[in-house]
Amino acid sequence: MIEWKCKKFEELSVHELYAIMRLRSEVFVLEQNCAYLDADNKDQECWHFAGWHNNSPVAYVRLVPAGRSFKEPSIGRVVTSPAHRKGGHGRVLMQKAIELCLEKFGRQPIRIGAQLYLKNFYESLGFVQDSNMYLEDNIEHIEMVYTGFKQ
Repeated sequence: MIEWKCKKFEELSVHELYAIMRLRSEVFVLEQNCAYLDADNKDQECWHFAGWHNNSPVAYVRLVPAGRSFKEPSIGRVVTSPAHRKGGHGRVLMQKAIELCLEKFGRQPIRIGAQLYLKNFYESLGFVQDSNMYLEDNIEHIEMVYTGFKQ
């Protein structure tokens, strides 16, 4: 059973924050072999949304206010635990993250920096490509925007 929680940075317990940062490092730094500073001073202004099982995050995103990563609000640091992939948790995570982003920041476009290989996945959620391919940490990315909300 997955328990979904959305919290502001200061509402996260020390244990929750540690588990989130550990998952992000496990996937973004170790699995994807990207040496970069994950703690980028944006987390303090974001909402943190995760699915939890046995006190461990199964899937996680941060909801970033407009003006921090892009001019629009954004969803970033999208990650699913390697131990819980292929269970549909990433899709549920993103569907709920879109709803939460619209709830927290208002009904406006949401922009993401997506890894290119996930383009079809994000398109299936209503995002459309809005940039040429670019390299970030030596991984092909594109910007995508979601405008599928009803006015």
